[in-house]
Amino acid sequence: MKNLALYALVALGGVGYNAIMSADRDQSGSIVDAGYVDAFALRVGDCFNDTTAMEHGEIVNLPGVPCSEPHDNEVYALIDVDLTEFPGDDAIGNLAMERCLERFPSFVGRDYDSSSLDIFTMQPSRESFAANDREVICAVYDMEFGKLEGSVKGRAL
Repeated sequence: MKNLALYALVALGGVGYNAIMSADRDQSGSIVDAGYVDAFALRVGDCFNDTTAMEHGEIVNLPGVPCSEPHDNEVYALIDVDLTEFPGDDAIGNLAMERCLERFPSFVGRDYDSSSLDIFTMQPSRESFAANDREVICAVYDMEFGKLEGSVKGRAL
């Protein structure tokens, strides 16, 4: 019985920690207070900062911030890919970049080649694909690695 109570306490602590550390959204869905955002809960227009997880494999959550604060990245497209089998890491990466490039001008207001922004993609891994993850996330960042301020939508940067 003591073990059950301990497990319940640990579980509640985890839920409480996640609630405290999660980004807050307003009624329109915009991030209004910084905190972590589950990678599967990202929305177009979400702004987030870099994290070392972006360099080392699967991304579980990202440090979301209001776009009004300086930030590293902004999500500009969410794309579902209609594949039945995982094509491999290189192929899914190429597909993600191709699809993100297609949507870049309509969000940024400028073609990719003349923009000061670059594209960061997040795509399914073999493991997440097996769990029915088919979403590609397209985000922009400053090529000079400066902080973005405000949304880049329609600003022709």
